[in-house]
Amino acid sequence: MTKALITGITGMVGSHLSDYLLENTDWDIYGVCRWRSPLENVEHLLDRANRNDRVYFRYADVNDEISLIHVIDEVMPDYVFHLAAQSYPLTSFTTPLDTLNTNILGTARLLEALRNAIDRVPSYRPVVHICASSEVFGKIPPEKKPESGIHEECSFHPASPYAISKVGTDLLGRFYAEAYGMCVMTTRMFTHTGPRRGDVFHESTFAKQIALAEAGKIEPVIQVGNLKSLRTYADVRDAVHAYYMLVTKDPVPGEYYNIGGTYTCEVGDTLNTLISLSPLKNKLRVEVDPARLRPIDADLQIPDCSKFKAHTGWEPRIPFEQTMEDLLSWWRRKVAGGGASLPDSISLGS
Repeated sequence: MTKALITGITGMVGSHLSDYLLENTDWDIYGVCRWRSPLENVEHLLDRANRNDRVYFRYADVNDEISLIHVIDEVMPDYVFHLAAQSYPLTSFTTPLDTLNTNILGTARLLEALRNAIDRVPSYRPVVHICASSEVFGKIPPEKKPESGIHEECSFHPASPYAISKVGTDLLGRFYAEAYGMCVMTTRMFTHTGPRRGDVFHESTFAKQIALAEAGKIEPVIQVGNLKSLRTYADVRDAVHAYYMLVTKDPVPGEYYNIGGTYTCEVGDTLNTLISLSPLKNKLRVEVDPARLRPIDADLQIPDCSKFKAHTGWEPRIPFEQTMEDLLSWWRRKVAGGGASLPDSISLGS
């Protein structure tokens, strides 16, 4: 039986990737999570896990090398999707050391555990996906942005400790492929969102605040950060389809790809789209919260994904409007079920 290992399975992307693989393959799914990881994103998988029905959870932490070694040695996965990270750019300004340790050294620990397993069992040849980020490109001046969008060979100019950590993640993936002959590939996914998106990200905190206002739990005021930043959006469900194609469509060790959607707009337009979906659209007010502004913002995130599309044939399929509708509906369900915390967590995101 083919086995896939997903680090960070309890996150938005990891949980959607699990859903995709369960529906579209016959693989067994092994999810790595910390003992204290919130399980709400994978709650719908727990019954299958309890019945050992193709879903298995393993406790480990990318900051604990021994736990990773144990998991790799036990599972010997055919495919590894490394999604675990401290993934919040704004938070990284206040926790830079944790961010660098988790994302750079955590990736090194996982790759070392895999390399050691390969050394012990030379016939073992896992296909490994290392998830970097479009944030590695950072703040690109308009005059330096290629006409077709940011391509893989654009220079790195990271604009946050998170982005710096993802530069390290990206380079580690390529290094292990080149130095040790491992089948490791790296992706730089641009903005991707949808149901289960954390409220520290701008479009999700907008949707959460709208849902809370609709329920009468907060005043009809949406706190925002930089609304002029330009983003190209993909749906998380298209993103995980891309990740599946990455590892199954003639994987090339050491390759690195930009992946992203096709809908580009300013963050303010994203906010306006979400507001337009609300019955409170004529009552909602917008206020800038200085705490949501980054010291530096990667504000020109438009990708050129032609390399990945040419190699795999992948195309995004879910329109931006549907993604926003599904994100807002998800927050409405959480608010109605009492699962959405109030503004103290909102203040972390932009």
